[in-house]
Amino acid sequence: MTDNKGTIKRNSSKKQHRTVRGFIFGGRRLWLILILAAVACTALVLVASMKKANRALSNKGLSTFTVRKDDLTITVTESGNIKAQESTDIFCEVEGRGVEIVSLVPEGTVITAEDVENKKLLCQLNSSDIQDTYSQQQIVFSTAKATYIEAQEAYDIQKKQNESDIAAAKLAVQFGLMDLQKHLGKTVAGELIEDENNDPNSSIDMQKLLENLDDPNGEKGGATQKLNELTDAILLAEGRLTQAQKELASSIKLYDANYAPEIEVEEKRLAVQSFDIQHKQAVDTLDLYKRYDFPKGTETFLSVYQEAKRELDRTFARARSQLAQAQAKLENAEATYNLQEAHVAKLERQIAACTILAPSPGIVVYGSSADYRQRREDPIEIGDMVRKGQKIFTIPNSNLMGVELSVHESSVDKVEPGQLATVTVEAFPDKTFHGKVLKVAPLPDPQHGWLSAGVRVYTTSVGIDGSYDFIRPGMSAKIEILIEQLNNVIIVPIQVVANRGGRKVCYVATAQGPREHEVQTGAFNDTFVQIVGGLEVGEEVLLNPPRLVEPGLAAKSQRSRKGPQDESRARSGRPPQAGRPPEGGRPREGGRPPQGGRTPQGGGPSQGGRPPQRRTGPRESG
Repeated sequence: MTDNKGTIKRNSSKKQHRTVRGFIFGGRRLWLILILAAVACTALVLVASMKKANRALSNKGLSTFTVRKDDLTITVTESGNIKAQESTDIFCEVEGRGVEIVSLVPEGTVITAEDVENKKLLCQLNSSDIQDTYSQQQIVFSTAKATYIEAQEAYDIQKKQNESDIAAAKLAVQFGLMDLQKHLGKTVAGELIEDENNDPNSSIDMQKLLENLDDPNGEKGGATQKLNELTDAILLAEGRLTQAQKELASSIKLYDANYAPEIEVEEKRLAVQSFDIQHKQAVDTLDLYKRYDFPKGTETFLSVYQEAKRELDRTFARARSQLAQAQAKLENAEATYNLQEAHVAKLERQIAACTILAPSPGIVVYGSSADYRQRREDPIEIGDMVRKGQKIFTIPNSNLMGVELSVHESSVDKVEPGQLATVTVEAFPDKTFHGKVLKVAPLPDPQHGWLSAGVRVYTTSVGIDGSYDFIRPGMSAKIEILIEQLNNVIIVPIQVVANRGGRKVCYVATAQGPREHEVQTGAFNDTFVQIVGGLEVGEEVLLNPPRLVEPGLAAKSQRSRKGPQDESRARSGRPPQAGRPPEGGRPREGGRPPQGGRTPQGGGPSQGGRPPQRRTGPRESG
């Protein structure tokens, strides 16, 4: 019993000892796990802190720019020369191989309004040869003038003669028609003329014509009257013959009854014979008239009428021919006269052109020194020979001055007439003048020897507002043309934008290092570019973007840009050729270096980074 209790106590003590021991050893493992976890966390924190510190140190070593909103001014800056907007150019107008200068005012002579009014002499050319030619030409001109007047009179005479001839021919036609109408009557004559016009080769049907004459309703003509007379004569002869025959028959009866003597019967018989002869003669006369006289008269009157018409046509043709000849002689004489007159007038102008007077106020500039592109080393002087079209003087209007400049082809599409401009004359650097673009040449200037064959420039004129006596033509000036003014836009320096595979990107500094952001750009000048999308205000962007995106891309890009000669030089240890682009990058796109530009309000790239080398857009690298 006791032993059992002691055994139970010992067993209870062992269980309690094992429980305490398990608790002690179990707690140690838990603390060990907690300690190891704390050490691990501490290590992770230290590693993260070291990486963060390293990244911070890495970002700290890079130059960045804080994206901000600011005003952006887009300008084009070029250099040019002062030139008057209005000037009077005096050219040599004397034709020939050349004319000698006899007298000449000094270059730089100031011409006043009084000099213009008094016709001050600027240049005198030798006109002796022209004077001799002029004297001879006046003689030739006088002869041509006399011939011309004579041709005019002959033309007027021929014109009036033609009028008279035509009038006479028309009158003959009228008379011929009247004679035909008188002969046949107006109606029958009209029908006959119509038949002849319809068929000129047909013969006249006289029988039908005679039948038409018998128309009682028709107009009577001479032929009708003649036919009536002859017919009446036949009737009268028939009446007399009938009466004589009756009287003869009566006398015979009386003679048979012994009431009339034989002599009376013989007388009556003779009367019958006489009247019978008269009747036959009347019948024969009518027959002859119808067969011969009437056709003859009709043909004669018709022929006279037709011939008068033909003569009228010939008169018209003859009149036209004679008038044309007279007109040709007149035109020839007139052309000769005008030619000689023009020659005389030309010689008079040539003589007048030898004397050059002051045309307008200004400063006399020799033509040999007015154009800086074609400037002669030796100016014109007395005794020189000048030719037609050669510029002798230029008199600029000092009240309207401007600048002539050449705009590069990369910027000419931005420049338009009416844009404002700022002009700085090199002779007066402390003064600023304002103006605007007047015109831009549509075609580039011809190539000059000192320009590269690939360079294209466009002549542009800029007017200067106001009048300044101290500005002289030929002075050098710098022109800044305002293209566009953008207010409160997001901007970054132009060098922070790089081209990656046809995309424009910027590198934003983050806690994890630079991160690539694709951006959309807008307008730009020599210093800043507008960001349309892809960046936010306040972000830090690298002023010097990394050359390559991937480390392994450098060797690949390097090999792709090297040719066989470069690889052979690399293997042999020789340096690359001069002028090659640096490893990992390409030359920038675009043309020539910029000529300047206005920085936007708020300053330039004060936060570091190299200045831009061009204004044609963001650079491409990698």
